[in-house]
Amino acid sequence: MHIAVVGNIGAGKTSLTRLLGAHYNWEVMYEAVDGNPYLADFYEDMQRWAFNLQIFFLNSRFAQIQKIQSATYTTIIQDRTIYEDAYIFAKNLFESDLLTPRDYETYLMLFDSIINTVRPPDILIYLKADLPKLQSQIQMRGRDFESGIEADYLSNLNKQYSHFVDHYLHGKVLEIDVNHLDFVNNPEDFKYITSLIDKELYY
Repeated sequence: MHIAVVGNIGAGKTSLTRLLGAHYNWEVMYEAVDGNPYLADFYEDMQRWAFNLQIFFLNSRFAQIQKIQSATYTTIIQDRTIYEDAYIFAKNLFESDLLTPRDYETYLMLFDSIINTVRPPDILIYLKADLPKLQSQIQMRGRDFESGIEADYLSNLNKQYSHFVDHYLHGKVLEIDVNHLDFVNNPEDFKYITSLIDKELYY
């Protein structure tokens, strides 16, 4: 089984992926943030590095998908999906004039070639978080290259996520509002989330 956690920057995807992996004894696949050669440059100059970053993430995500699809008799939980790369981040960069029409078209041609070989996750867990929650959690984790992320960028991504989730037809979506949850430090909040997931898995 393939389960994916999706959501905006700072929504808590990586933390929840780690906790769920430990709780259910699932194999975990994280987003390629550490060691990403473009991420810090991108936040310094989005227009210059947008295409490079999106190609890096697309390649990284496709490599993960190949591992997931070759796995047998195991459940894998993934931190962010290949769908988010194209339908949220690249789309947002293009609509914000940070990705040129030529680069966006080239990106989509590559994505379309790849996506035909991809099986969608069995369940998407969408962490819905408003701007104050995202900003608070980004500040708490203290990554230097994220310190300059503008509120408008996060707000636009949230709009893209809402549209994506509303129109997602590839499988189950479990939407969890995390604005008032602290599932990392509060066991009751984490138990609430696992109870929702259990209903999707076992009922």
